Amino acid sequence: MSITILGIESSCDDTSAAIIQDCVIKSNVIASQRVHEAYGGVVPELASRAHQQNIVPVVSEAIKQAGLTRANIDAIAFTRGPGLPGSLHVGTSFAKGLSLALNIPLVDVNHLHGHVLAHFIKEDENTVVPEFPYLCLLISGGNSQIIKVNAPNDMEVMGQTIDDAAGEAFDKCAKTMGLPYPGGPIIDRLAAEGDATKFKFAKPHIPGYNYSFSGLKTSFLYTLRDALKENPNFIEENKADLAASLQKTIIDILMDKFSKAIKDTGIKTIAIGGGVSANSGVRAAVEDYARRHRLTAFIPKRTFTTDNAAMIAVAGYYKFLDKKYCDVTEPPFARVTI
Repeated sequence: MSITILGIESSCDDTSAAIIQDCVIKSNVIASQRVHEAYGGVVPELASRAHQQNIVPVVSEAIKQAGLTRANIDAIAFTRGPGLPGSLHVGTSFAKGLSLALNIPLVDVNHLHGHVLAHFIKEDENTVVPEFPYLCLLISGGNSQIIKVNAPNDMEVMGQTIDDAAGEAFDKCAKTMGLPYPGGPIIDRLAAEGDATKFKFAKPHIPGYNYSFSGLKTSFLYTLRDALKENPNFIEENKADLAASLQKTIIDILMDKFSKAIKDTGIKTIAIGGGVSANSGVRAAVEDYARRHRLTAFIPKRTFTTDNAAMIAVAGYYKFLDKKYCDVTEPPFARVTI
């Protein structure tokens, strides 16, 4: 008998609900909030208000698209953290209320855990998924981590950022160029037209597998500052080359530590996840590395790189199998690692 999970995601500025049956996706509905674009970043109060408006219709639509009723749901999986406190509170409260109303188990999911397990979202029974153990490079706006995945509920963080994450580096550098939020996708598009060798930016020398992007951000800022003194049109005249050089530097930093972890562990299956895994340069670099070193690489569909409830439902499915339920008294948490 199949197991049906309703997933709910509300960690930041996207309200999402999804239905899976034994990891096969039946629906994945996302309501995005464009109101934040005018402010150059997510405004927490506006995000939580939008979640309150969106949560009921989004969940209802997910159930409808799946062709099911609430009576068919076996458990509810929800993002408990990390994320924005107000946003998490909306999704958490709704999930708890629906769990009590339907008298079905509640499963709390670590948002980062969801990104790592996004590769187990199946479009049909023939979908190929990673074998354990595998190494996952988790890269998003707030996190850059190298994770050894031993099993769905057994993960080990080998390295992580000690300051800014890769996504923050993209967005903050884009902002200094006068580009709108979110800047990462715009940098990606511009980079396709630029010369990645034209500018050189600082790279960190951090021991082990940890990351740092604050030095790169500062180097990028100083380059712009000094050049603008000589030429006020410097950014406009060099926008594509700046984007390409920035993107290459970030990818070099990511791959340097990721390749070290791959070599040191000897693991032959690798994966990427998180919002920055949608970046075309990152995807190409990982695919190229895997091909040259005869590794099996899992690159997520762009639909599953951003915050979505399908990944939460899948992560919840595996916790449900292990009977790792959540009590309705448990509060959301803003910060945590795997």
